[in-house]
Amino acid sequence: EVKFVYGAKMNSVTHLQEMLDKRFCDAPDVAQTDPVLEVMARRGSCRTFETRPVPDTVLEVLCAAALASPTKSDLQQRDIILVQSPQVRQKLSGLVSGQGWVAGAPMIAVFCGNNRRQRQLHDWRGVPFANDHLDAFFNAATDAAIALGAFAIAAEALGLGTCPISAVRNEAAAVSTLLELPRHVFPFAGLAVGYPKARAAISPRLPLSVTVHRDRFCEDGLQQAVQGYDAARATTQPYEKQRAVGDFGVADPYTWSEDKVRQYSRPERAGFAQYVRAQGFELD
Repeated sequence: EVKFVYGAKMNSVTHLQEMLDKRFCDAPDVAQTDPVLEVMARRGSCRTFETRPVPDTVLEVLCAAALASPTKSDLQQRDIILVQSPQVRQKLSGLVSGQGWVAGAPMIAVFCGNNRRQRQLHDWRGVPFANDHLDAFFNAATDAAIALGAFAIAAEALGLGTCPISAVRNEAAAVSTLLELPRHVFPFAGLAVGYPKARAAISPRLPLSVTVHRDRFCEDGLQQAVQGYDAARATTQPYEKQRAVGDFGVADPYTWSEDKVRQYSRPERAGFAQYVRAQGFELD
């Protein structure tokens, strides 16, 4: 079967196999394919965009596709804020520490968890809300995460580039003020959206043998698998910059696990729970 994929005519099964092989050292053999699988396997984070805007009609379809995704118990506890104003995007970029590229994105969609509507339903019907605990927050966050993932896949299926921006939680209270979020609504993550200047790279992932389990959780051979992944990724997709060189020096090779350890060697979003409580959530 021959299809058009990202403007190139190629054998679809072979193309999907190549993409999965780039992702995983133990990729499964592909016997058949589907355009959705190809988009999911090919996706990558895009941080450089063309200046042309994404049409409103396209954004509306993407929002509809995202919000058609699964939602816990049909509660629909997620909202999308399209930051269309350049001034608001500039302010949002200023709150996203160390990610200046955000200001250049033609569209930022902020995905929010929304437990407020559920509580409003209880008020309107005079029925007590009996689940004011951690799960209320967790369900709303999960709903927002599902919608963000669906939006990204749908956008890339239409030839757009995307990049999640979890750093909107770095200054969650300020982002809430900027976007006028009421109690029991919180920013989960942003998503930069636009027409990419170049095709995003395919980032290798940990082996499936590490992250896919059968019948029980298993960590047999984990350290050796990570070491192998580190070595392969340092060769095929080396980091352009090392983190916290002043604290840790220059590593050679500088690997994925070294980067992740350095990233989380410093406190990050330590006040997020305090913000969540201030938004009205009980986390017990």
